Amino acid sequence: MKTKEVIKLYDKYIMQTYTRVALCPDRAKGALLEDIDGKKYLDFFPGWAVSGIGHCHGKVVNAILRQAPKLMHVSNNYYSALQGKLAKKIIEHSFPGKVFFCNSGAEANEGAVKLARKYGKSKGRFEVITMEKSFHGRTLAMIAATGQDKVKDGFKPLPEGFKHVPFGDIEALEESIDEKTAGIMLELIQCEGGINIARAEYVKKIREICDRKDLVLIFDEVQTGMGRTGKMFCYQNYGVKPDVMTLAKSLGGGLPIGVIVASSKFADVLTPGSHASTFGGSPIVAAASLGVFEAIEKEKLIGNAVKQGKYLTKKLEGLKKKHRSVKEIRGMALTIGVELNIEGEAVYKKCLEKGLLINCTQKNVLRIMPPLTVTKAQIDKAVAILDKALEE
Repeated sequence: MKTKEVIKLYDKYIMQTYTRVALCPDRAKGALLEDIDGKKYLDFFPGWAVSGIGHCHGKVVNAILRQAPKLMHVSNNYYSALQGKLAKKIIEHSFPGKVFFCNSGAEANEGAVKLARKYGKSKGRFEVITMEKSFHGRTLAMIAATGQDKVKDGFKPLPEGFKHVPFGDIEALEESIDEKTAGIMLELIQCEGGINIARAEYVKKIREICDRKDLVLIFDEVQTGMGRTGKMFCYQNYGVKPDVMTLAKSLGGGLPIGVIVASSKFADVLTPGSHASTFGGSPIVAAASLGVFEAIEKEKLIGNAVKQGKYLTKKLEGLKKKHRSVKEIRGMALTIGVELNIEGEAVYKKCLEKGLLINCTQKNVLRIMPPLTVTKAQIDKAVAILDKALEE
């Protein structure tokens, strides 16, 4: 088939819930992608950061191939050795506690909010405070939690129990806390919000507030987890531990996964019958995720993320000096935003045309998040394409 034929199938049979471009990927490896028509691309935004260690990494593919003929799904009423091993691996790399497995970031965030509500129930607490420009998922509760009006259009009335305050404004946050507040949910880097990075002092003060008022502090690391920010998890850059952390995307290596990580104090809040997920932590997904950890550890990919992130940032700063349309470069390791003085859609489309896949968010922020396996040569090529796109 060719792309035009596939588009006809979509037009006839698939709901139009996405703004798609005329690209139909056929195969990919690492940061390289080829479409169904044979055109090649550099993928610097692989699957919304799902393919965080690159497309079809060998350790993930081999783990899937070993597991698939044995057992792909098992009820969570039974025990699964791979699920147990993966839970242990996550806790070893984060903080003492327990995990819950589900299938997506939205599902993980939804479960984290349930945990906060259940913990606060005895004191009449149920509200969770989130930040303006945040993004926490597409379920009804999570669009209510998200601090962007555009995702709420057409879906009101929304579930109650969420307040939004300006990101980085500790006074506004403190003023919004009352007797109904159960927890605070925060993205340390607002990725969908435009690569807005929380200040260290701000995060430390939120931790102090939660300790003082006995609130549940939730870090949404759906997009920042698994090495992308130069640490296995972004919170480790701040020296502040959450009570609850949510993970997804890169953790599955290309397969759907979501995880709630609850610290020891909150590990037993969700009890039998209070939460569940049919497909959560299936053997095949757990095998793939263990393959992701193996790749990161054995190939020292976090070190590569730091090294290549510095190089990429330096190259992008060079474009800022050259192009007046570039306002600011900001980021952490391989989570980078290029804020423009102009709308970014035309630049994004030019990059696509020239064989570079990136993302544009908030209308004027180019989101550049290459895989942890990215090379210097690939960065040079990507920046050269972006340079030409900005010129044109």
